[in-house]
Amino acid sequence: LAMGADRGIHIDVPADQMATFQPIHVSKILAKLAEQEKADIVMLGKLAIDDDSNQAAQMTASILNWPQGVFASKIEKTDAGLEVVREVDGGLETIRINLPAVLSADLRLNEPRYATLPNIMKAKKKKVVKMTPADLGVDTTPRIQIVTVEDPPVREAGQTVADVDDLVGKLKDKGFSSA
Repeated sequence: LAMGADRGIHIDVPADQMATFQPIHVSKILAKLAEQEKADIVMLGKLAIDDDSNQAAQMTASILNWPQGVFASKIEKTDAGLEVVREVDGGLETIRINLPAVLSADLRLNEPRYATLPNIMKAKKKKVVKMTPADLGVDTTPRIQIVTVEDPPVREAGQTVADVDDLVGKLKDKGFSSA
């Protein structure tokens, strides 16, 4: 709110449900809010800091049946909708999508701004509506059961080799070379 929003919506999830709250629940809530607010754009971050799942934007677009521009590093409004430059493994990809749309931000999308003290004080007076997932008709029953979480196996220490011949010999001994 201190960054310029006129009002806010706070979805209150009880503490005892947080451990089983999943990205599909977030997506359903965002989709309901987008419909309710008649939004043209739903803008999300790329990853959640708690589970790095990278699912909310894609699932929200699917639920709404809207186009998506994920991993956006640049967004431009055009007459026909949006032109989105997105980060892909091989570099950059430019796509054109119609509105309404769901977007997720890559870290290069913008330069972060910081709220000023006067704006923080003004934000305290702005309206924040508080509701629950149930108020939106969203069922937050867990869809996924975590069976186990384990540390990865400890790796063996590496070995130093004197030269290429020594390396090839060690690889042959371990069965990694057919020569």
